[in-house]
Amino acid sequence: MTAINIQKDSFDFLKDLSNNNNREWFNQHKDRYTVVHNNIIAFADALLVEMNRHDHIETASGKKSVFRIYKDVRFSKDKTPYNTHWSGSFKRATNRLRGGYYFRIQPGNSVAAGGFFGPVPDDMKRIRQDMDDNYPDWQKLLADKTITETFGQMKGEKLGSAPRGYAKDHPAIDLLRYKQLIFRHPFTDEEVCSPDFLYQVNEVFRNLRPFLNHMSEVLTTDANGISIV
Repeated sequence: MTAINIQKDSFDFLKDLSNNNNREWFNQHKDRYTVVHNNIIAFADALLVEMNRHDHIETASGKKSVFRIYKDVRFSKDKTPYNTHWSGSFKRATNRLRGGYYFRIQPGNSVAAGGFFGPVPDDMKRIRQDMDDNYPDWQKLLADKTITETFGQMKGEKLGSAPRGYAKDHPAIDLLRYKQLIFRHPFTDEEVCSPDFLYQVNEVFRNLRPFLNHMSEVLTTDANGISIV
């Protein structure tokens, strides 16, 4: 399969949009937008094909994965009408495969990321229980060479203090305070526009599998390894 590249103008369009974030400019350049938007969809389609070689993705198509460039400004102080990045997400298939993937293409701020961006309360309760019961396993998992070399440390929003039911001096308190469990890998502008960017992003997603596999087990089986879904 021939890799789909992020075209230079797909990148340059975002720079121009950042300097002209208004409807008049956008409407004058709607044809250009259509071309570069189609490039991003083609990239996402090709990425989906690669990801399904090593995972099972529920997202139906690249087009379904890509977020709209039009912003919802109803509850935002920033009333500029357009996002100045391309982004998309992929959901793993079935209730047994948990976690998701995300990519953002933005001059100076491009990333591939994955994990759990907003765990529901029941899932967060099970995650914390596993952290409590199996803290050494979590230490080993997060110290995995593939994980650390690709992502560094796990990131995400944290509680200001210990979650309810856990002591402030719990040995796993730094983990227990997480409200999100996110791994991020940055890309330079040069990497984004390189011929093998598609495969670089796919490899980053593949390298998150040890974490996602562990989380899928935590969230779909009981302490005896019996399925609960």
